[in-house]
Amino acid sequence: MIFSSLEFLCVFLPVVFLLYSVIPSLKARNGLLILASLFFYAYGEPVYVFLMIFSALFNYLCARVISRGRGRKAALIAGVSINLGILAVFKYAVFLIESCNRMLSTSLPVPQIALPIGISFFTFQALSYVIDVYMERVEVQKSFWKVLLYISFFPQLIAGPIVKYRDINEAIDNRSQDAQQIAAGLSRFICGLGKKVLIANTMGLAADHVFTASMSQINAVTAWIGAAAYLMQIYYDFSGYSDMAIGLGKMFGFQFKENFIYPYAAESIKEFWRRWHISLSTWFKEYLYIPLGGNRKGRFRTCVNKIIVFFFTGLWHGANWTFVVWGLYHGLFLLLEEYVPVIKRLPKFIAHIYTVLVVCVGFVIFRADTLTQGLSMIEQMFTGFTFSTASVSFAMQQLTPWFIVMFLAAVVGAGPIRTLADKIRRQAEKGNGLRRGVFVVTILILCWCLIRLSGSTYNPFIYFRF
Repeated sequence: MIFSSLEFLCVFLPVVFLLYSVIPSLKARNGLLILASLFFYAYGEPVYVFLMIFSALFNYLCARVISRGRGRKAALIAGVSINLGILAVFKYAVFLIESCNRMLSTSLPVPQIALPIGISFFTFQALSYVIDVYMERVEVQKSFWKVLLYISFFPQLIAGPIVKYRDINEAIDNRSQDAQQIAAGLSRFICGLGKKVLIANTMGLAADHVFTASMSQINAVTAWIGAAAYLMQIYYDFSGYSDMAIGLGKMFGFQFKENFIYPYAAESIKEFWRRWHISLSTWFKEYLYIPLGGNRKGRFRTCVNKIIVFFFTGLWHGANWTFVVWGLYHGLFLLLEEYVPVIKRLPKFIAHIYTVLVVCVGFVIFRADTLTQGLSMIEQMFTGFTFSTASVSFAMQQLTPWFIVMFLAAVVGAGPIRTLADKIRRQAEKGNGLRRGVFVVTILILCWCLIRLSGSTYNPFIYFRF
């Protein structure tokens, strides 16, 4: 089940929220959220829900052993090893064996292992909890059910953001629910739904057409249409899901941190990563980069540490060399910005164009099924000036009126207009007239999304590989 499905919007969420609102006891509310979250995950992953429960139980026990003092280091090593082992088996085993067979000309049997949805998200959350208990950043949670709620809570379960236990531990034990908070959460959820259904799905359809076409149909125009469409799809899909998760959290009394802050307004790759998928970049900084030594052990070691972090950042996104190369590609540009002075002195406008161009080209590699396809697409973007009748016709087929309108909306929305939206929201809280206007617009977006979902079968979940 995903947030942008009619089952979730018309059945699951209304029923769960209604039950939650009429239950007076916080303990009973937590129990309801656990049951709802397990059902939410089991709806699409009936077997792997037991894997998630095992992960919660195992990490709960590791943290309890760590808190007692004796054997705490062994418990930490066991916790980190088992968590990473789960990822290695379920997410990377097939990839590693296939890569080994290709590079070494071996014929090792390839296991048929289905990828559990959201495994990277809930595994990283579990890891952060165990490590934080070891580092004494948080007190150990003595209730297994509260640890299970933290790991399985459905708003952030399958598409993030990656929530650290110390950010919501107080809310698990003590939180409130009021009309203003519910309204703000619902509004944020609907805005995220609109980003996903109206913009991301439209961009995704065009991107899929281009990336699945034969190279004979691709010229520079078509390649750029596909690249730009995917640039907008992944941002509005991912940030839309984050908005929906943050909104759902508010509706149930939880406050999640922002995960995207206008990344396409960045003027460097370094700034881009401060704005893009913030929960992941801060996770790697805190739990990998700093333990490796960060920037405290000289320039060479700093470069090595950054490359290691971006290697694993790419690998985290999926079991394919395209993701690894994408991560190293970003790491390379981060180092160039650090040690090539001329890049730092670029005028702001040029720096912004440079950043968007680097990010756009990188996402072509990210989206491609193979490195060969990605490199061929990039080649066409910059050298594909042969315009056959078939390629021109194919390009024009993507530029439908609806696509053009949604692309322009995406370009406008990628800028920092949330500042204006926040001002409108704050004013709406003070004035009934403006509040009613925002309410009407929000309801219209919701109705529009429901109409689009009911009339279309195209509603991809691009984080399945994550």
